[in-house]
Amino acid sequence: GIKSETEEVYDVSKGQKELLRKKEIIFTKNGRIKSSKTVDSNGKLLQTTEKKLWFTVERYPDKDSYYCKTRWKPNQRERISCYTQKQYKQNESIYHYNKNGSIDKIVENFETFNTHQFHYANDELSKIAVTGKDNQKIDELSIKCLSKDEKGTCLKQTRTSAKSNKKEEILINPKYD
Repeated sequence: GIKSETEEVYDVSKGQKELLRKKEIIFTKNGRIKSSKTVDSNGKLLQTTEKKLWFTVERYPDKDSYYCKTRWKPNQRERISCYTQKQYKQNESIYHYNKNGSIDKIVENFETFNTHQFHYANDELSKIAVTGKDNQKIDELSIKCLSKDEKGTCLKQTRTSAKSNKKEEILINPKYD
């Protein structure tokens, strides 16, 4: 029963903590995102998301809105397609899920054609391997949960890029029903 959460993403690569972005998320009763708002370190709006009945609207201050619709496919998959002006496809991703509901991989079927393979250790996300269309390794993100609350939600997480050695710290503040 998570009702809402705030995520703060910091760059901690250079030994100091620099806020990159802050995201406020409100969830539906079944755990989907009902609405969200993302701002940068100066409070400038980067993105808003709003769930409508049959689609989700992603609004950006400097480009056209995206209208994203989700369609469930067989074998624990869903296809998310995003369009501008509801007709020009901008991107499409296929999400593959494990039997327990966790994400197995995300395959982008537009522009980059990258695949994000999610790896778990002890039922926790431990790394995300990013490969290109030709199956070449692009990057690998190592993920560590540093602290959890009593419900098992990760409150402090680090993500380190193998390619750029960039390290991000994500602070999550959930609010429950």
